[in-house]
Amino acid sequence: MIDIGVNLTNRQFKNDISQVIEDAAAAGVSTMIITGTNIEESRRACQLSSQWPGRLYSTAGIHPHDASSYTQESLQQLSTLLNEKQVLAVGECGLDFNRNYSTPAEQLSCFEAQLELAVELQLPVFLHQRDAQADFLRLIKKYRSDLVDAVAHCFTGGQNELERYLEEDLYIGITGWLCDERRGKELYDCVHLIPENRVMVETDAPYLFPRSLKLPKKQRKRNEPQYLPHIIQALAERMNINDSELALLTTKNAQRFFRI
Repeated sequence: MIDIGVNLTNRQFKNDISQVIEDAAAAGVSTMIITGTNIEESRRACQLSSQWPGRLYSTAGIHPHDASSYTQESLQQLSTLLNEKQVLAVGECGLDFNRNYSTPAEQLSCFEAQLELAVELQLPVFLHQRDAQADFLRLIKKYRSDLVDAVAHCFTGGQNELERYLEEDLYIGITGWLCDERRGKELYDCVHLIPENRVMVETDAPYLFPRSLKLPKKQRKRNEPQYLPHIIQALAERMNINDSELALLTTKNAQRFFRI
């Protein structure tokens, strides 16, 4: 199995990252893609993935929260990182008008620059969108014909949003949000509509612990890649296929998307 989105550079993993990787492998998660969210985190993700070749890869990008840090110099730094063999996609990039840690104008400029870079380097894009669907889709439509591939990372929306993304031939990344009966009902009701050749899975660890996963009371509820099979199980039930078939499908989709 391939976890397409793991924040292994997060400080929650600083003391036991080797164990986290081994626990994931024991659970059948053989490959993980570390998410880059700004220049420094992307650099750390690249360095970390180089320590476990063939098991860890990474992305490099500037998250909309960090869009205020975008400059021509940072774009050049990003381009340099994206030429490393273990760095497989541009992102996490996109728009987030919910929190607006960077202004909408800064986000739009930063996002479009990364889409242009993805076209130039012919790399797929790892996308983030929250409360910004109209502007997000406008830019995706502008560049989609020249992008090699794109995935809506950590998709949490409903049928309308899903259909718009599929119209643009996006892959859809499903997380433990699906396993949260409080927040995930809209997603739960539409995931069966995702074509088998467009679905991928991710934990977004250490975030989005799958709420329906029951752990011993004393065990820390930090999300980890080893819990990916639980997400696959929940998704397989909704898509009406067996777990092992979905694990194989999502692995093949991820291999095709990231060219691994």
